[in-house]
Amino acid sequence: MNARVFGEGRETLVLAHGYGGSRFIWDDVVPSLAEKFRVVVFDWSFSGAAATDRHNDVGGDGECSYHGFADELVALMDELELKSAVFVGHSMAGMIGCIASVARPDLFSRLVLVGASPRYINEEGYEGGFERGEVDAMLGAIEADFAAWAPLFAEAAVGAGVDDGGAVAKFAKQLGTMRPCAALRVMRAVLTCDVRGVLPSVAAPCTIVHCARDAVAPLAVARYMQRAMGMGAGGGRGADTVVIEACGHFPQLSAPKEFVRVLEDILLDR
Repeated sequence: MNARVFGEGRETLVLAHGYGGSRFIWDDVVPSLAEKFRVVVFDWSFSGAAATDRHNDVGGDGECSYHGFADELVALMDELELKSAVFVGHSMAGMIGCIASVARPDLFSRLVLVGASPRYINEEGYEGGFERGEVDAMLGAIEADFAAWAPLFAEAAVGAGVDDGGAVAKFAKQLGTMRPCAALRVMRAVLTCDVRGVLPSVAAPCTIVHCARDAVAPLAVARYMQRAMGMGAGGGRGADTVVIEACGHFPQLSAPKEFVRVLEDILLDR
């Protein structure tokens, strides 16, 4: 999983990328964070930069689910001998961290969920951001021509008008390294998941970080998660929400300085 460690701070941050990304998605924020923290980055097995092809082979038997990825995360943290780390999970990785924290609370001192969503499909009384038909169309586009779909998705996800630092190109390059079969399998797992039920069981202190204008996960999702995480009966402390006044699903790319400031405020002002 290509784990890399930067900095020598007393507190460890585990930065986990989301769909289409790699450990390089954090390049704009790691140097600043490493001045104050020990920072771990890695590649999920589905990443185009990963050393394993577990999710790249058509017909492969690796479990393509959030619970399977949570097992990967626990194994990685055990191998690195991490305890009581701060987990910063972007997009799908946020929910993977929630699941892992319920299974192994000793590994996590805090969760920071960046643009996370437990459910992307709209239902009565729940705004996830996509209608079922939109999900089917997206999966169809990936299956038909991943190479043509990827740059369009990168532009939509990162956000129009925020490309001063080449943010769209940075994500598009990483997304483009995924094998099409892996891209389809993982996106199907993401868009059709429903892991809302895990939220009330999360006991670790949690901060939800969300961009004000996110085309992938609307702000309503963050508000829903905050409410759901305050409903647990198992000792959970609920969640706080921080809204970054930025556009897009990738604040670490589109607003890296603001993203670092937000993380430092969350972690240093406790």
